[in-house]
Amino acid sequence: MTSGIRFDAVSVAYGGTTVLDRLDLTVEPGEVMALLGPSGSGKTTALRAVAGFVRPAAGRVLIGDRDVTGLPPYKRGIGMVVQQYALFPHLRVEANVAFGLKARKTPKGEIPGRVAEALEMTGMVAYAHRYPRELSGGQQQRVAIARALAIRPEVLLLDEPLSALDARLRSGMLAELARLHRELPEVSILYVTHDQVEALTLADRVAVMDRARLQDCGTPQDLYRRPRTEFTASFVGNANLLPVTVGTGGVAFGETQLKVATDGVAPGAGATLCVRPHLVGLGDGPNALRGRIAEVQWRGSTHRLYVEVDGHRVKADVRELRETPPLGAEVTLHFAPDDAVLLGAGVSDG
Repeated sequence: MTSGIRFDAVSVAYGGTTVLDRLDLTVEPGEVMALLGPSGSGKTTALRAVAGFVRPAAGRVLIGDRDVTGLPPYKRGIGMVVQQYALFPHLRVEANVAFGLKARKTPKGEIPGRVAEALEMTGMVAYAHRYPRELSGGQQQRVAIARALAIRPEVLLLDEPLSALDARLRSGMLAELARLHRELPEVSILYVTHDQVEALTLADRVAVMDRARLQDCGTPQDLYRRPRTEFTASFVGNANLLPVTVGTGGVAFGETQLKVATDGVAPGAGATLCVRPHLVGLGDGPNALRGRIAEVQWRGSTHRLYVEVDGHRVKADVRELRETPPLGAEVTLHFAPDDAVLLGAGVSDG
């Protein structure tokens, strides 16, 4: 069987309110696709449509070559891990992992080997005889993943799987999920999260969603370095978004002329200039912006400077300064022409 997921103009509505609007998206076989967006963006609804927990009002959901739109969840060949783990508290770890296999009427002789394989893959063999209450949050999540993997799914659905963990455990589980993906290259993974770090760390591609619609899709590097919309620029990483007017030789930010690629935007048009704070330097250089210090934040290895320039706050992340400039001090910021991206007017509306 081939894996992979395809959303073919999928829409979902609740009580007349559209919560997923004509989603067209393909997850390639063996790919990790992250659905990234704020609460209410439609990302979890999209995952539930694949799982079979919601029925689309329009469109089709395909897993591999199969149209599964009308199939019940247990016939879709999927494994799913949710935020709260959903382990059975009265069952030991090995019984929790075996549950899906028994529900699918796997031959009894195969179940112990499949359970052992899934526990080995998730590093939980030593905990097979414990109850969920005897495990940490991270260990419970590993058991939930083992249960999903035991059925050898074509598709693995992960719905905010790390949001209940603390920062240290979350980092460790991200590394474990990346390792599992390397060991299961044939399994397609759809990963729902509102955390940009998780999406950028784990995914081969990221689908950015907002207001029930797909706003952007691409590799983590492309979305970070060359976002196509203002929403993507602001949601994937931190960004300076400055209103500019396009001229024949560059753009104008207030009274300041800047040299950046205009990428075919017509002269005279309004646009938004995007430049990441870590690419903004302190001192003279190309594309100089002069302003006054409004705020300084120490962030360990860097200082975040907020500088008022022509009525807008420009953020600059600079290496830790021996002496921080006082509030109100005049400073000059700069950025290289190639480090800025011009977003055409209106693109943020998706």
